[in-house]
Amino acid sequence: MLIEQDIADISAGTYIEKITVQTGSFRLTTSEWIKNDVVLNKLIELGIKRVLVDTEKFDAKMAADAAALRANTSGRKQEFSVKMIQAKALISTSKDVQIKLFKHIEEGSEIDLCSVKTLTTELIDTLFTDSDALMCAINIRKKDEYLLEHSFAVSMLMALFCRYLGIEKTIIRELAIGAFLHDIGKIRTPDEILNKPGKLTTDEFGIMKLHVNHSIDIIKSIPGISKISLDVAGLHHEKLNGEGYPYGLSGQQVSRYGRILTICDIYDALTANRCYKEGSTQLKAFGILRSLGQDGQLDLSLVNAFIKCMGVYPVGSLVKLNSNRLAIVEGYNQADPIRPKVNSFYSLDKGDFEHSNQIDLSVVDDGIAQSVRADDFNLDMEEIMRFLVSEA
Repeated sequence: MLIEQDIADISAGTYIEKITVQTGSFRLTTSEWIKNDVVLNKLIELGIKRVLVDTEKFDAKMAADAAALRANTSGRKQEFSVKMIQAKALISTSKDVQIKLFKHIEEGSEIDLCSVKTLTTELIDTLFTDSDALMCAINIRKKDEYLLEHSFAVSMLMALFCRYLGIEKTIIRELAIGAFLHDIGKIRTPDEILNKPGKLTTDEFGIMKLHVNHSIDIIKSIPGISKISLDVAGLHHEKLNGEGYPYGLSGQQVSRYGRILTICDIYDALTANRCYKEGSTQLKAFGILRSLGQDGQLDLSLVNAFIKCMGVYPVGSLVKLNSNRLAIVEGYNQADPIRPKVNSFYSLDKGDFEHSNQIDLSVVDDGIAQSVRADDFNLDMEEIMRFLVSEA
């Protein structure tokens, strides 16, 4: 039986004879089943309003398969949403810990290492079970909280990279503590220098460099701190060519752990938004790191390993798809690194959010046009994440 229906009232498994009402000029070359929700959504996007369907040719199996896929996708979205909320809570806790540390330093009271150990243990446990949601959540940055968020981000990157390199978990825990504390000495750097938007003068840069010495002094005073945590924190501004600080070490004098922390520190500093500058895309940051490696400042072999660890398009980064949509990278495809798993959420053609769609780019006819930032489109990462969580 042939009946005319609104496109919004049909589902996968419906057999379309012809288009009856549309705002565009799309033409069906032949009568066809709506095989899945992707096809249906495409017709809606093309401006199809009403169609003539043959109710006797409805394919129940197609409809059931589409429903099962829909339920599975919904389940994955909800699971990722829960992990995102947990990750954001962990980041919030880290900022509370950092604020208390600063308060103790200002008061001259003894720093309690227990809270830092608890935090980094939870961080590492999260990374070892499922790092994707944490990688996405860390991109929700507040420009005026760079110092607080930077410490956690560098600690997370340090742990993630060390796991990739096969370093023992007990060692990673100590390295993560050192990474979390590496910039704690900036509490003694004047705000007008710390947050200066322009280039620092020679004298100002001299004062800025002292933050490493301050960090070393503060970390040394913490009861129970390990030597590995102290040592790695003190090396994050050393360069292999000897032009770093505070010690001016070169070559083999800079430990492998120190080289790793330097890479993580620079990467986060490049990609994070601050009150006086916009961050770079992850892809651009990789290029800068590689240039520093080729210039002899960083360990190039470790830089290349870091890029492999993060992926060509890191989890949590934003990309523009060939279909002119924005998407967030939600997972790797080891066999096809340039085609990760993404969640599209914004139509650039419409200039508005749309229903999020989890896509495995290795199995669909779409791809990444370029790596982008939310600021490029007057969007905010927190707004994006809030939308994705509400969608789930």
